[in-house]
Amino acid sequence: MLIIGITGTLGAGKGTIVEFLVREKNFVHYSVREFLTEELNRLGVEVNRDNMVIIANKLRKKHSPSYIVEQLFERASLSGNNCIIESIRTPGEVDTLKSKGDFYLFAVDALSKLRFSRIILRNSATDNVDYETFIKNELREMDSLDPNKQNLKKCISMADFIFENNGTIEELNQEIEKTLNTINKN
Repeated sequence: MLIIGITGTLGAGKGTIVEFLVREKNFVHYSVREFLTEELNRLGVEVNRDNMVIIANKLRKKHSPSYIVEQLFERASLSGNNCIIESIRTPGEVDTLKSKGDFYLFAVDALSKLRFSRIILRNSATDNVDYETFIKNELREMDSLDPNKQNLKKCISMADFIFENNGTIEELNQEIEKTLNTINKN
């Protein structure tokens, strides 16, 4: 069983990579966003980016910095299939997943204006923001010394493979395909 984690900046293409792996390679998808949405719904709290960050940080502080991905990893392990866990946001999550065996971390980034235009197009409840708020949200999640808070910069630096997604979806899919071939050769 191969498990891939994915991290990256807002709107960089994490979901696009997930879609390719699910559709073309039969991976099973486990989403931190969905996990947090379930938790917010259970608590009767509005689902938005700020509340997701708050609840994620609370769960990590209460249980461990890797609590959320540990829950998703347990679900993935039971499936027995190749899986992708989206979206890794703390170094503790990366360390925990790397200790579990056949795991690779993918990171994806793109130019900020391009990423902003992508989030506007996907029009999800957590992305309905202006460019200034988009940048502010990203900066909040980019770097932290608190192990329970998001640190995308560190996670990206810990990735086994980094994708610059400034081109087409087809170009990104080709890069993913090459990377999977490299992994399968090991």
